[in-house]
Amino acid sequence: MPRITFIDPEGTPHEVDAPEGLSVLEIAHRNDIDLEGACEGSLACSTCHVIVDENWYGQLDEACEDEEDMLDLAFGLTHTSRLGCQIKITKERDGLVVTLPVATRNMMVG
Repeated sequence: MPRITFIDPEGTPHEVDAPEGLSVLEIAHRNDIDLEGACEGSLACSTCHVIVDENWYGQLDEACEDEEDMLDLAFGLTHTSRLGCQIKITKERDGLVVTLPVATRNMMVG
């Protein structure tokens, strides 16, 4: 089974099983990783923002326009930022490494 490593905001790595077909967001929730996902993966917020390791970023599919629009709202955006709900795990992504940002911006509250 593929594995993914989440690096928390303090820099601590958490390696977990990553079943194929699930998103990074779904895997985080299954493993009690603190990745919010306020819109539950419907591409309507930026709270599942993750920073993809430079070595992996180029291997992902390009972000769609809707994802790019949501990323514009993310706190601490970097050139390797993606939304965790949009990254699906495949066997080719075994070993993927993502870092959780220090903070998120939830535009859905209110």
